[in-house]
Amino acid sequence: MLLVHGWMATADLTWAASYGPLADDGHHLLAPDLDGHGDGDRGTAGSRFGLETCADRLADLLDATAAGPVVVVGYSMGGAIAQLLWRRHRDRVAGLVLCATADRFRHDLGDRVYFGAWDAAATALSALPDDRRRTLHRRLVDRRAAGAGLGDWVRDELTRGDLAVLARAGGALGRFRSTDWVADVDVPTAVLVTTRDDKVPTARQFRLAGMLPEAAVHSVDAGHHACADAADRFVPALRRAVADVVLAASEPSGRSGYAAGHRI
Repeated sequence: MLLVHGWMATADLTWAASYGPLADDGHHLLAPDLDGHGDGDRGTAGSRFGLETCADRLADLLDATAAGPVVVVGYSMGGAIAQLLWRRHRDRVAGLVLCATADRFRHDLGDRVYFGAWDAAATALSALPDDRRRTLHRRLVDRRAAGAGLGDWVRDELTRGDLAVLARAGGALGRFRSTDWVADVDVPTAVLVTTRDDKVPTARQFRLAGMLPEAAVHSVDAGHHACADAADRFVPALRRAVADVVLAASEPSGRSGYAAGHRI
């Protein structure tokens, strides 16, 4: 099973609460950090971040570890990358579990302004010396942490990335669009919807589920960071979603067996 984390987070920050339960269910886990996040490849501050490049790197990882085909579990931006991994490397993907994500993230003028601002910020940040960029990153995280009561470990995880690359990732996320092809997904799929999400609105998550053929749908009564701050509700739902996909993948048709979720 390949776990793909969200934007500005790390694999551990996204999945720490899920590692043990998923392993207890018998799954072997791969959870890499994406480009510019945590221990992921940094490239250079001015290099372009691509969701497609991330998908290709994950395919290379699966080849290098002789893992696959795998169930790909993607959270938020990781869900977009999981969709691209299926599209670009279909033979590596046995199923998809898409959490707190959508077929596109830019819908209206406000979204265009928001994601466009990240592109502009990335250009400015890439011109800063590395030490100044790291200092600024830490200050921004500390300010956020003070308001949200985040602990030291969370702060450290959030500051392990390169701020310029993270900004470029925001711009790339705004350009992502699977609307025209996601209905062609031909592997078992489950969608885990965070029903109090203020980052990826619930309606957009259900929209994605409706586009996917026979997707099993599970809901978590929590916000966008449910994987970390509502793990007591998120992890059981994730385990059920994964079980749906694994069961469906074991069926001769690869399409049936969605027992725990409901079809839409």
